[in-house]
Amino acid sequence: MDSAADMRTFVRVAEHQSFSAAATALGLTPSAVSKLVSRLEDRLGVRLLQRTTRRVTLTSEGSIYFARARQIVGDIDDMEAEVARSRASPRGRLHVNVSSAFGLHQLAPALPEFLMRYPDIHVELSITDRIVDLVAEQVDVAIRTGRLVDGSLTARKIAEFERTICAAPSYLARSGVPGAATDLAGHDCITMGDPASNRWAFRSRDGIDYIEIVPRITTDSGEAALRLAVDGAGIVRLGDILVAEPIRRGMLVPLLTDAHYSEPLPLSALYMAGRHRLPKVRVFIDFLQERFGRAPWSKKA
Repeated sequence: MDSAADMRTFVRVAEHQSFSAAATALGLTPSAVSKLVSRLEDRLGVRLLQRTTRRVTLTSEGSIYFARARQIVGDIDDMEAEVARSRASPRGRLHVNVSSAFGLHQLAPALPEFLMRYPDIHVELSITDRIVDLVAEQVDVAIRTGRLVDGSLTARKIAEFERTICAAPSYLARSGVPGAATDLAGHDCITMGDPASNRWAFRSRDGIDYIEIVPRITTDSGEAALRLAVDGAGIVRLGDILVAEPIRRGMLVPLLTDAHYSEPLPLSALYMAGRHRLPKVRVFIDFLQERFGRAPWSKKA
């Protein structure tokens, strides 16, 4: 920042050919302007300005430096003006990364409304269930479920989601309805493949017990697990973000509702520290909370 300030001061002196005129333009004293230019010359190891009692002129080195410095200062001024204008009308490319469950079933249907509100924002939507590096992939906002584990990121909670155990009527007609958690051992179950998704939680007299599921099918895609369940392949435990609508339509039937513990987890917008100050990011996060803060997919909404 010191370098930018020194450069800006030098450019103004060269443009006005006067320390006092530059000082007036910058809101500084002539002595402060002189010190900033001297600091720049000392750092560069050359004299940029020839000073006399009547005028200030550029040296040959100063002329070379002035040509580039004036362009750089102009670019900075243009950039700051653009950001200032964007506060009134957010604009620019907004890269959003989201998991398949929320992205396909909730965010994608809501995006047209956001785009209508902010016609100068261009959304780049990437949908993946893998963990992404927000910096390396230039992501402005990532939407994820669960606890935040990366301390370098900031999380803003949007809503909560719960898990539901369910199956298609066709599967239940063929294989029967489990009456207790222990009955799941005799059923075809679908899980997400990681160890955590194989442990299904149930209430007991002592608190919460976990049943270890031996799956018939594993997949790394929530969308695939949903489709398999709807098509009658087995019993699945998924977030209500995914299964609420199929349940309302009768395509899936909730199971073991009295005993199952739904393990509520947060749905959050993740971003690098300070990124929320960008107008395009700020209005997008505000939109997420407005649209999804009441968990519209939930039976409680």
